[in-house]
Amino acid sequence: MAELTAIAYADEVTAARAAREAQRLREQLAAQSDAIALLVRNKDGVFRSTTSHEPLDGHRAAYGMLWAPLFALLFFVPVLGMTVGAALGGLIGSLERAGIDKGFQKRVRELVQPGTSALFLVLDEPRPRALRALDKYGGTLLKTPLADDTVARLQQELHGAARRLTPTG
Repeated sequence: MAELTAIAYADEVTAARAAREAQRLREQLAAQSDAIALLVRNKDGVFRSTTSHEPLDGHRAAYGMLWAPLFALLFFVPVLGMTVGAALGGLIGSLERAGIDKGFQKRVRELVQPGTSALFLVLDEPRPRALRALDKYGGTLLKTPLADDTVARLQQELHGAARRLTPTG
């Protein structure tokens, strides 16, 4: 079973150092290169995400395609409230069906405040011992399990709903 892990840091720079370490340790972490993402929220509250992308080999999900819709859903949909409509409501349902529970979502939002950063990882299988290598950076660790087919299903649902939201014309 895969796991979505978020480690929140109280400043804007520590997550970048932790992300470099996670890339170096990705085999021990059981994380693919594009299953690691960095999110920085500067002091003005502006978000910046950084991900790595690798060519697909046909045997694995494209995690890189997951991050932007996931971050948008975690941080922008709650701001929009009830005016978001059915398509965004479907996105929220997608997260919950994927096992990304409301508690995890809420806690991530609480931790990633202006002037902070976070490291996000999708681990193919939880490896706490390897994850402890990131302890030297501190931070608050959050995790939620993802069923084996969840990432591909979530990507499909997120991108399908995103297409429905895109204005045409």
